Amino acid sequence: MFLHLERMNSLIDFFKHIHPVWAALIATVFTWLVTAAGAALVFLFKTMHRGVLDAMLGFTGGVMVAASFWSLLNPSIEMSEKLYPSMPWMPAAVGFLTGALFLYFLDKKMPHLHLNFNEDESEGVKTQLHKTTLLVLAITLHNIPEGLAVGVLFGAAANGLGGATIGGAVALAIGIAIQNFPEGFAVAMPLRRAGASRFKSFWYGQLSAIVEPIAGVIGALAVIYIQPILPFALAFAAGAMIFVVVEEVIPETQRDKYTDLAVLGFIGGFVVMMILDVALG
Repeated sequence: MFLHLERMNSLIDFFKHIHPVWAALIATVFTWLVTAAGAALVFLFKTMHRGVLDAMLGFTGGVMVAASFWSLLNPSIEMSEKLYPSMPWMPAAVGFLTGALFLYFLDKKMPHLHLNFNEDESEGVKTQLHKTTLLVLAITLHNIPEGLAVGVLFGAAANGLGGATIGGAVALAIGIAIQNFPEGFAVAMPLRRAGASRFKSFWYGQLSAIVEPIAGVIGALAVIYIQPILPFALAFAAGAMIFVVVEEVIPETQRDKYTDLAVLGFIGGFVVMMILDVALG
């Protein structure tokens, strides 16, 4: 146990000594690679039990909800007490609402298809895009707030304001990476089951997370150079993540008979993310 703690402290020290933009890039490339590792399971399996898929998706939702509070909203409120002492609630409330509305706008405009949904249930503007492309776009939409959250937290920690730490940013990146592994599998497997080749299923599965490094760098740059927006940016990422969970992840787990497994997965994901943030943050 002490060996693991020592390694984790060494990892945190490493991120403390590099520029936060590089830290955000490295962390989000890691989360992308873990998605690719999950998608690579299609080279070993062709099918997956629906209960396993729902439990995986539930775990993803639990991680995202826990991260939204422990890693994003709570630091936002703590920072606001120093930056905006007369209205410490305002940045978190405004940022949270704005993040949710931003994802609402993308959800309405970007054509996409949620996992486990039929092709005629696609959302966004009407298009002739193939079902595979619509599935990838759905997960890409899902991953934007995840990458943004990691980048914003690394940028916030670099500014030295209370509530955001490098340890917390590392914990968030690890939590997102953990839930990205089953997510990559959950994207690639339906494509394989639908008849796509193993390589094509893998390719689209990992491609869905390539947006995370882009969003991470943008988030880190934004908060480094515009310090007053830090608490707004943290809450923005939280609002976007909660929107994704409620609008996308939870409905996907409630379309079959394995809803209890999905709930248990959600609880497990929440606890894992909470432990990571409290232990490292």
